[in-house]
Formats: sequence, C-alpha cells, structure tokens
Amino acid sequence: MPKSPDVATVSAAPDPAVPAPTGTPPGLPSVPRLAWLIGPALVAGVAYLDPGNVASNMTAGARYGYLLVWVVVLGNVMAWLIQYLSAKLGVVTGKSLPEVLGERIGNRWGRRAYWLQAELVAMATDLAEVIGGAVALNLLFGVPLIWGGLITGTISLVLLVIQSRQGARPFEFVIVGLLAIIAVGFSVGVFVAPPDPAGLFAGLVPRFADTNSVLLAASILGATIMPHAIYAHSALSRDRFAPSRRPAGGDAGRHEAAQPIEVGRGIPTARLLVATRWDVSIAMLIAGSVNLCILLLAAANLAGVDGTDSLEGAHAALESSLGPIIATLFAVGLLASGLASTSVGAYAGAEIMDGLLHIRVPLLARRLVTLIPALVILGLGFDPTISLVLSQVVLSFGIPFALVPLVAVTARRSVLGRFANHWVTTGLGIAASVFLITLNGMLLWLVFTGA
Repeated sequence: MPKSPDVATVSAAPDPAVPAPTGTPPGLPSVPRLAWLIGPALVAGVAYLDPGNVASNMTAGARYGYLLVWVVVLGNVMAWLIQYLSAKLGVVTGKSLPEVLGERIGNRWGRRAYWLQAELVAMATDLAEVIGGAVALNLLFGVPLIWGGLITGTISLVLLVIQSRQGARPFEFVIVGLLAIIAVGFSVGVFVAPPDPAGLFAGLVPRFADTNSVLLAASILGATIMPHAIYAHSALSRDRFAPSRRPAGGDAGRHEAAQPIEVGRGIPTARLLVATRWDVSIAMLIAGSVNLCILLLAAANLAGVDGTDSLEGAHAALESSLGPIIATLFAVGLLASGLASTSVGAYAGAEIMDGLLHIRVPLLARRLVTLIPALVILGLGFDPTISLVLSQVVLSFGIPFALVPLVAVTARRSVLGRFANHWVTTGLGIAASVFLITLNGMLLWLVFTGA
C-alpha cells in the first residue's frame, strides 16, 4: 500500500470488512468499502494525459530519443506527492485550494492578481486540450481544425452538464471510461514495436543536450504537473465526499469540526485518506505509464524521421511504420484525451474563479469564453503541435503559484489539524518546488540570453 511520510496518524485505518471501526464518531453508518471511495484522483489524473502531454512527449522522443525519459519519471514521482496533498486538503477541510487561499489572502487586489495568473494557466490548459481534440478529429474524419475545436468544446460542455446536474460519481464514470480509451490508444504501439532496453535505462540518467531539450523538459513537466490539476483535485475530493448532513454549528472548513464532517458524510477522515493514497497511486501509475509509453513509442519508431515532431507527422509515420490500426488507435486516444481533459480543465477554471472571487459564471458562457483563444489559433492557421508545446511551457510557469501555497497550507495545523504534513513531507514538497522553479529560471535565462 502506498504511503507518504505524513501518514503515521492514519496508518491504523480499519479493515474494509468492518462496518463500524473503532473510534468512529457516534451516529456514523456503515463505512463503504475502500474501492468505492476511489475516483477523484482518476478524474484529476486525466489532466496528466491531455494533448499537451502527447505533443511534448512525442516531440521529445522524436527529437532526442530516450534522452528525456528521466524527466517523465521524475515528474510523475513529484506528481504523486503533489496530488495527494491537494486531495488531502479537500478531504480534511471540505474546501478546495482556491477556497482556502481566497480566505487567507486578505488583500483584495492580491487575491485578484492571484486569480488572474491561475485563470491564465487554466486557459492555456484549455487551449492545448481543444487543439488536441481538433487535431484528432481531423486525423480520424478529416474535419477542419476550427470545426473540430467547436465539436470538442461542445462535447466537453455536455460532460460538464453531467457533472453539474448528476453529481460527482456519474462524471467520474464517464471520465474513467475515456481514461481507459486513452491508455489503450497510446500504449498498444509500444508492445507492437518495443523500445531498446539499453536506451531506456540510459534515459534515466538526468542530463540535457541543448537549449531546446531544456525547453522540452519544462514542457513535459508543465504537462505532467498541471497547476489546474492541483486546484481541481482538492475540489473533486471536496465534492465527492461532501457531507450530506451536518450537526447544527458544524463548520466543514475548520479542523476543530472534523467530527461534524465525518458525521455528515458517514466516513472517517482517516479512512478517506487511506483510500486517497490508493486513488492517487493508481491514477499516477496509469498516467506515468502512458506518458512514458508515448515518449518510448516516438523514441523507438520516430527518432530521426522527418516531420515527426508534429502530431500529424507522427500519426503519418506511425501509419507507415506500424500500420493503420496503431495510427488509428493513437488518434482515438488523442481524441479521448482532448474530450476528457478539457472537461476537467473547465471544471478547474470555474472552481478557481468561485473560490478566489466568489463569482460563479454560467457554464455555457464560461465554456464559450475559454474556447475563443483555441479557435483563434486554429482559425489563423498556427502550427497545432507548436501551440501545444508552448502552452505546456506556460503551464510550467504556473506550477510554483499553485504548488508553494499547497505545501504551505497543508503543513499548517491551523488548517489540517492532526492531518497536517509531517516535516519530511513538507521538505519533499519544498524540494519539488525549488527544482521546478530552478528549471523555469534556467529556461528564462537561456531564452533571453539566446544561449
């Protein structure tokens, strides 16, 4: 069972077969089995398999072979810790990260400035996802890119309506189904044409080749550790385990009221955190494996082939070298990736605005506004793959603004009470933040100095 250093307080969780574990607050009904508590991380994990990931990993493999395998692996390890902390915040406090920060940022203009950068990051995410869906529809059915973008946005709106009207569980089922399609579509090619084991192990050694490899590393990390996934996961956990009833005077936002939260939702917080660790581990294992498969597929089959640093070129090369079935599965995976991830991205954007500014924009209006940048880029004829990779670089600069506050608030007993981070967990979170900020600083220096 996966563990993090701060889980000593919850390691004595009850056995799933025991309906009413010792220490459960009075009035709790029987506790659901562990598997039924899994789901929010799988939805948030779709953000780690969006078209930006596909473009970044395919480009890295086609240009540099196995060189950046270590970036994918390291990014996934850091993502496990980050997503667990986000989910833990939502489970323990009953609030999302934007809500917690909205309460703690006292200055109105500071709160608006923070919202603005978070909203820009969410829009960059949506840009990548809509473009990816449009490219997939073009590859599969020859749909013009701008119409493909509109279709992708419309379908994502339907998925969001399911979430808003039917609740968290049906939305999870739909997204997890798309996740299964993504995993199959992007992974089959690796089994048909396996990578070179020696190259794979050599790629685990951290190193760069040139400025462009640093750019791609930042792009991969921006696509792997998604700022909007940090915001969304806390909200998904909050919504999934929202109290159905609460005693008078209970406040789900304060750790002193942990017992009222448990009584209201019927599940001990400690048990939810056990389920959350499993949830995050499964989601990150799937996301990390698929991302690695994408890079290895390109490294083994597309390295040195002209035109394969674009999604269209990679699709054509896959069809030429591995056959139409593998190429079609790749395009289907790309389409499922765009549809699922843009829905999660739009959900995150709405949560960011509501949590920080206490403004709830109608779903249709918000969806139309966030579609505009992607449709403009598609309409003007910009290269879709380059747009995808650059959007991931924008995301990488938004990571510190989400990650640093997340580590800070989850380390505070005033916020999480006895579930606050162990000092080792906080240290690992700080180390991840320093690494990502350093990489972004290095990238800026290389770009502005022309190195």
